[in-house]
Amino acid sequence: MYQHRFITGLAALTDSERASLSGESPFSSLNWLEALELSGCVGEETGWLPYHLSVYDNGALIALLPGYIKLHSYGEYVFDWAWAEAYERHQLAYYPKWICAIPFTPVVGSRILSSQPVPGALYDYITAALHEAAGQQRWSGWHINFPTHCSGWQSQSLMERIGVQFHWKNHGYTQFDDFLNAMTSRKRKTIKKERKTVACQALTIRWYQGAEISDEIRQAFYQCYAITYLKRSGHQGYLNETFFQRIFDTMASQVAIVCAIEHDKIVAASLYLHDQNTLYGRYWGALQSHAHLHFELCYYQGIEYAIRHGLARFDAGAQGEHKLARGFEPLITYSYHHICHPDFALAIRDYLTREQAHMAVYRSQCEASLPFKDQ
Repeated sequence: MYQHRFITGLAALTDSERASLSGESPFSSLNWLEALELSGCVGEETGWLPYHLSVYDNGALIALLPGYIKLHSYGEYVFDWAWAEAYERHQLAYYPKWICAIPFTPVVGSRILSSQPVPGALYDYITAALHEAAGQQRWSGWHINFPTHCSGWQSQSLMERIGVQFHWKNHGYTQFDDFLNAMTSRKRKTIKKERKTVACQALTIRWYQGAEISDEIRQAFYQCYAITYLKRSGHQGYLNETFFQRIFDTMASQVAIVCAIEHDKIVAASLYLHDQNTLYGRYWGALQSHAHLHFELCYYQGIEYAIRHGLARFDAGAQGEHKLARGFEPLITYSYHHICHPDFALAIRDYLTREQAHMAVYRSQCEASLPFKDQ
C-alpha cells in the first residue's frame, strides 16, 4: 500500500533510501540534484523551493519526484508566462505552483527516480497525491516538465503540451567524415569551411575528462561561462562556481570539458556530460570572440566525441533552428499540466490543442529542412 510525504531537501534521505533510487540521466541523479541544493542554486533566494514527493510502499521508499514550489517561471524552458499574466489580469495568483523538473535544464528523461519499473498504479497514486497537495496548499496547479514520453502520464487526464528540440543521432557513423558524407554537398562544404576557419585561428582544441580536469581547468571553464552569461543576460548564470565544483567532484566519470587554448591560456570552453547512450552538451563560454568557435566546441566537437565513443545521441540543449543545418534532427518533447481553476483549465486546454497542431506543422517543416541527401 502506497504512502507519501514531501521533503524539503535531499539531505532528509537515508543512505538506504538513496541506494533505492536511480535516474536515467546524469541530471536526474541525486548527485546533480543535491549539488543544486548545497550550492544554493535552488532555495528560497532563487525562487526554487525544494519540495520533493517521496512515495513509499509499506514503509520502504520506492520513488521520488524531484519537485519545487515556484514563485516565478524562470529557468523552466516550458514557457507559461502568458498563463501567469492572464491570472494577474483577473486578480488571481498564479504563484505558487509546483513543478517536477530538473532546474535550469531542459533535458528529457524520467521524472520519477526509482530502481524499478513504474507501474500504472503508481502514476495514479502520484496524480492523486499532487491533486490533494495542490488543494491544501493553494497552488495554481502542478506541472511535469520534459518527462520521457510514456503512457503513465498520458493516462492521467492531464493537459499535454509539446515542444521541439534538436538532437543529433548517430546513424552508424564511425568517423566525422561519414556524417559529412551523408549530407548534401552544399551543407557539407559549409561545415568544412566553418571548421577550417577555427583551425586557422591558432587555437588548440583539447578534451579533458574525469581526473584530467584540474582546478585550473575548472576555474578557467567557470570564468568563461560566467563572463559569457553576464554579457548575454546581465547576470552570471543560474549555476554558481560551487555547483560546478561539486559535480566535478561527485560525477567526475560523467563529465568532460573541451577547451580552446590560445598561447597556453584557455579562452573558451564547453562542458559535457554523458551516460551510456547519450552525450549532453550544456554549458559554454568564451573570454573573447573567435569566428565559428561556438559551433566547433558546442556542436562539431560533440558530434566527434559521440561517434568516437559509440553514443547513439547528442543532446546539445534546447532551441536553436541553426542546429538543423548542422545535422541535428527535430524531436518532440512533452510536458504535463494540471490547472486547478476550472475556467482557466478549459481555456489553457483549448490553447494547447491549437498549439499542438502548430508544433506538428513546425516539426514537419524542420524535417524538410534537414541537410541530408535523402531529404
